[in-house]
Amino acid sequence: MALSLGTAALVLVALLWELSRPTRQLARTRLRELWRLRSSAEQPAAYDPGRERRAEQRARELLRSCVSEHDWAMYRDLGFLCVAGALRGERARAHAPAHAREPGAAGADGEEPAYAYLIYPHKPIVAYVPATGELLNEYCVAFPDHTRPYGSARLPDSDDVLAKWMALSADERRLVGEANMHLPGRQVDPDRVRRDLARLARWEREQRERRVRPARDLLDAHDSTSVRAA
Repeated sequence: MALSLGTAALVLVALLWELSRPTRQLARTRLRELWRLRSSAEQPAAYDPGRERRAEQRARELLRSCVSEHDWAMYRDLGFLCVAGALRGERARAHAPAHAREPGAAGADGEEPAYAYLIYPHKPIVAYVPATGELLNEYCVAFPDHTRPYGSARLPDSDDVLAKWMALSADERRLVGEANMHLPGRQVDPDRVRRDLARLARWEREQRERRVRPARDLLDAHDSTSVRAA
């Protein structure tokens, strides 16, 4: 009797196992699908270098539309922007870079500014004295893109430069006051900055020569015409 009941129980278990096979197979299939979906959601999107290049191209076009032709040519040729300091007066000197504003210092319209800034992509803003080349301070500011459209909060280079340029142009005092200020050389190599200042000086001379050359050529042509007429 006990043997018969045991045999019947084994047969019943085997029968139930066979009947549940389709359900178990469906469950395994669904489980594998869920794991696949979860794994694909956790993995970052495939790297697309073309996407970043296109983003930088759009950023350059936006920068060009916002700054002057002179500033755009500077960024295009040199890879950075130079912005003159605009703070004025005794109260302003308290917010300006140290030693940048002495009484009677230059900076009025048409004169060399007493201090200026170099704006690099994804590097601190560097303050310096144009008349002497003295490096004053580094101002570390960040403008992350929290939407992370390309998997990173890092802005395209030209967008980062534009954000710093706009912040300096709109409220220099606030930017200087809220930035993390460090002595020169903390993040930007001083020798590199001095080389860039030398490049900037040469570039400015070439730009002035280009502006003067057409007028000079016109004057020479006029003189030649007058000599032939005489």
